[in-house]
Amino acid sequence: MRLLSLLRPLRLALLSLGLCLLAACGRPPRAVTTAASVPPPAAARGAAPREADEYTRYELLDPESARFHILYEVTATEPGATAFFNPIRKGSLASDESVRDQATAQSLPFEVVSGAQARASGLPDADLDTNYIRIHLPRQVPAEGGVRLLIEKTYQDAKSYFREGADRIVFSRPLGIRRNAIVLPLGYELIGCNVPSQVLTEPDGRIAVSFMHTGPEPAPLVLKARRLGK
Repeated sequence: MRLLSLLRPLRLALLSLGLCLLAACGRPPRAVTTAASVPPPAAARGAAPREADEYTRYELLDPESARFHILYEVTATEPGATAFFNPIRKGSLASDESVRDQATAQSLPFEVVSGAQARASGLPDADLDTNYIRIHLPRQVPAEGGVRLLIEKTYQDAKSYFREGADRIVFSRPLGIRRNAIVLPLGYELIGCNVPSQVLTEPDGRIAVSFMHTGPEPAPLVLKARRLGK
């Protein structure tokens, strides 16, 4: 009997400990917030992109002219925007500009403006030393939507497009757009390209060189072609 009386307090202590452990196991886990689980503020994430799904086609014209025609497809995506700005590259002389709404094939009004004018009319981070084509969109860009555009222009730039010898041409130009195609003048064949590309023959016989660039910097394209013998 004396042994049982000595064991009774120990049994009560073990019972109390078991009840405490059972209660602790029944509590829902407490959420722990870490620095990695907290989304960054909107400012840290950056502003919404102004464009998406870009594609540029360069059609090389007569080598003696140093001119090439550009067809640039882009979707304006900035919600609420009523204008879109396309820069004119420094060192290139632009002409024959036109803009179309891809949804309706409607021609859109535009004007060439300075960097200061672009900043004052919707592009706050415009380069002050660059001119822009300011395009009046046919409708306000909807949230989670876009306005698809086709911008055409012709550049003259002897530093980018020039002859090399009697029968060869070079197109050397950094290209920042991800998807590009360069179409050679009729009667020329590709002999060199420093960017992995797909080479196709157009219905009219011209050679098209197309590629997708995935790097963070512009693709340093150098393309060489040779005139076919008659």
